[in-house]
Amino acid sequence: MSETLVVKCPICKALVEHGSKTFPFCSNRCKTRDLGNWASGIYAIPDTPTDSWHHDHKV
Repeated sequence: MSETLVVKCPICKALVEHGSKTFPFCSNRCKTRDLGNWASGIYAIPDTPTDSWHHDHKV
């Protein structure tokens, strides 16, 4: 028997089962909120590598 993977929604922390229609989010509302966070710049990926990246990767 395999166990069902259950994770916390990254927005509201509600429990979500793998295979859910909106996985890893608990609802379309949280999914849309996450997209809005990316679009507004709340989440960001640095545009330049960090010093530790240069140390670990030969550039």
